[in-house]
Amino acid sequence: MTVALLVNPAARAGAHTGAAPRAAELLRDHGIQTTIVSGGSAAESSHLLRTAIELGAEAVVVAGGDGTVALAIQEVARTGIPLGIIPTGTGNDFAAMLGLAELDVAAAADAIIGGRTRDVDLARVTRDDGTTAYFGSVLASGFDSRVNDRANAMRWPRGGSRYNIAILIEFARLAGLPYEVDLELADGTSQRIVGDLVMATVANGRTYGGGIPIAPDADPTDGLLDVVLVRPAGRMRLLRLLPRVYRGTHTNVAEVSVSRVRAVRLAAPGVTAYADGDPIGALPLTIDVAPGAVRVFLPR
Repeated sequence: MTVALLVNPAARAGAHTGAAPRAAELLRDHGIQTTIVSGGSAAESSHLLRTAIELGAEAVVVAGGDGTVALAIQEVARTGIPLGIIPTGTGNDFAAMLGLAELDVAAAADAIIGGRTRDVDLARVTRDDGTTAYFGSVLASGFDSRVNDRANAMRWPRGGSRYNIAILIEFARLAGLPYEVDLELADGTSQRIVGDLVMATVANGRTYGGGIPIAPDADPTDGLLDVVLVRPAGRMRLLRLLPRVYRGTHTNVAEVSVSRVRAVRLAAPGVTAYADGDPIGALPLTIDVAPGAVRVFLPR
């Protein structure tokens, strides 16, 4: 097997942790031809990875977090080329979805060496201009996308605690936003929701923000997405809701609704959505499920 091992030096966690060379060494020790692919930017990294695939790479491995994984997903979606992950990023929610997030470099490499794969769903975003992109874990809009704005701008602290601090800061300026949400439900019926929302989240996986279980029942193999909507309430009531979000017990709260859908359109003025931790486009956006769109290496 020939492998392109993608590293993004622009990633916030840095590319110089030694994880990529160590992973490459372990793969080569098992006869897997491995080439490290690293560009000076996300765009250059994507271009180099695309070239490696065109030249015959039979698998792609990412040493990094959700942002770098998202770059790889764009290139391997619907190709059948398997994706492996060496989780070294600030946020590893896609890796967590696959049971990889807690693995060290050797164990993550062992998952690739073992060759066990499974096809899992992705979500596809279509922008107003017709361009598309995939994401693996969660798309956030509203309050949680503003949290991402703030967390991404913070230089300290590193890790998931940045999101916790950003949540508290943004909570102080919390307000509902006028949304239009069009749902294509799992049973084939449609539903339209118009009104103020604090946030609208579309989930293929359970967690975002480095482990927050926003959609605790989401299943990336069921051919559906989970849409989590939060309606406005008093600040103190929403503050009391936050610990439940961290425990994944918020879905039965009156202000929270969860719908299982095949597709959803989100529209709200002045809102940029984030997917897998990075900006993916300004609303309105249409998000639909891409069943079994990516093949992934799983732990043995």
